[in-house]
Amino acid sequence: MLGWKSHVRSRLQQRDQTEKLPFTGVFTCLSETQERFEFRNQILEEIHPKSLEKVGVEDGRQTRLLHLHLKESEHLAEKLSQTVSDLTAVLYLKEAEIQYWQSRVSHYHKEALRLAKGSNSLKSTLSEYEFTVECQSKELETLKKEQERLKEALVQVQRENDQLLQRWMDRKREEAYRVNEYNNKQERWHQVLRYIKKHKEMDKPAVPELMPCLTGTTQKSSSANHHQSA
Repeated sequence: MLGWKSHVRSRLQQRDQTEKLPFTGVFTCLSETQERFEFRNQILEEIHPKSLEKVGVEDGRQTRLLHLHLKESEHLAEKLSQTVSDLTAVLYLKEAEIQYWQSRVSHYHKEALRLAKGSNSLKSTLSEYEFTVECQSKELETLKKEQERLKEALVQVQRENDQLLQRWMDRKREEAYRVNEYNNKQERWHQVLRYIKKHKEMDKPAVPELMPCLTGTTQKSSSANHHQSA
């Protein structure tokens, strides 16, 4: 899209250089010559021929030429005066414009200095923030490592706690088993005692028959007590 625009612009510039620019001075010169010709015709029409009848032909021609040059000089002087007046007005405008732009330049210069100071302040603040961020990043890395170490320690503590809990439960289970065994033995012993008490008033021969059972039970109870105390 931009390629054909550039091509058209270059072709137009080439046409201006070949067709317009070489004749710019010619057109200006032709315009000035035409203006001068019209002005001379106007002056010649203003000069009355009868006023020159009393003088000779040659003197009349010279008089007309002098009058023509005088009028042209006056016209050129008026044009130059007008041109000087226009240029003076333009000069005043340009001076005012220059003063305005100088004030704008001074304002922008002060603004640039202020922005430069602000930029330097922002750069220093940015450097401080970067240093703070760097320190915080290092501290964060240290905290992450410490967190990982604490996590590992926590996992180890939990593992040890589970192991201790398992050993405690095993021990309590063993104690419960021993207590149950002891309670069972005590129950059997009480049953034997009740049996003996029940048959106490029975015949004496029945007592020796119970002695082997009682003796075996007593030995078992003593061995159980000895194992429990161990």
